[in-house]
Amino acid sequence: MEITWLGHSGFRLDIAGQSLLIDPWLAGNPSFPEERRADALNGVTGILLSHGHGDHASNVIAISKELGVPVYCIHELSNWLAGQEVEVTGFGKGGTVKIGDVSVSMVTAVHSSSIDFTDTPLYAGGEAGFVIKGEGHSIYFSGDTDVTMEMDIIADRYKPDVGILCAGGHFTMDMEGAAYAAKRFFDFKTVIPCHYGTFPILEQSAQPLVDALPGVDVRVMTVMEPEDL
Repeated sequence: MEITWLGHSGFRLDIAGQSLLIDPWLAGNPSFPEERRADALNGVTGILLSHGHGDHASNVIAISKELGVPVYCIHELSNWLAGQEVEVTGFGKGGTVKIGDVSVSMVTAVHSSSIDFTDTPLYAGGEAGFVIKGEGHSIYFSGDTDVTMEMDIIADRYKPDVGILCAGGHFTMDMEGAAYAAKRFFDFKTVIPCHYGTFPILEQSAQPLVDALPGVDVRVMTVMEPEDL
């Protein structure tokens, strides 16, 4: 299994014969090198979208149409995307979809969700996270969230060994919050921080998370440098 950080909250996950993009914000993302766009998109088979905010969703229509690949997201957001002639599968929290040999379960996040990158903001059906299973791994992608007691259920039910956690603060939990969540609820072997460093208002260093989780493989990733898990 190989994971590539696309900057901010975007990832490419190559797992069990699938190449999945998660919240791929490339154009306009100050953390993403535009000259690497073709590399990021090569061979992609699907897109997971956690919610409607522009720093997660604003590139999804263009990418989906360009590559001819489906988007998987919450029901209301899927209806809007279908209206933009995007191939999309909508599902809900507690639901699971199969993408080849990969299973993707939608789980609770605590944030907000709107399509805020068009002339008229629209309600986008609520925010979510995902648990992605394949190749013997269970990967929890928190989406944008605060620490929440629902994490206890996610940990108990899905037993993720990898946690991709938002950690930038201001809009989501910060490094301290991500560390608290990891210690309070989960038994991660690997933790990957995201949603930080993109803008000055966000935390700029993941070192506090590294320091708070001794014995855990905290991967401070470099954009567009794939890593094996």
